[in-house]
Amino acid sequence: MSLSPLLSEGWIIASHALMALAALGLGIWQIAGAKGTHRHRTVGYIWCALMMGVAAGSFWINHIQMFGPFSLIHILSAAVLLSVPIAVHAARAGKIESHRKSMQSLFVFALIITGAFTLLPGRIMHDVVFGVQ
Repeated sequence: MSLSPLLSEGWIIASHALMALAALGLGIWQIAGAKGTHRHRTVGYIWCALMMGVAAGSFWINHIQMFGPFSLIHILSAAVLLSVPIAVHAARAGKIESHRKSMQSLFVFALIITGAFTLLPGRIMHDVVFGVQ
């Protein structure tokens, strides 16, 4: 494992990946931890900021171009930018079940599934985790 393939891509891609990894770790922490506590809210807001940063930053990453400078992954990024504030509002409005489902869906689709695709051969994170080929 080497961070050099990631760091050689520039600060936009490196910060995107590092924010996603931080969000993954905090997301696991949130899922495993107690809900409704001050810690849960604090870590949750940090997680939301990371997710918004990852999603917004993706619009400056255009290695795969399908629709002008964008690809299908940018649809997910737009969905994240819409879903995070809606999920936070649900919690603040006392709609905890809606909040829980939204946050768990964001975690699974925007971090786990999307993250798995970054490990495919030819992708930067594949080179980071498995070595450059």
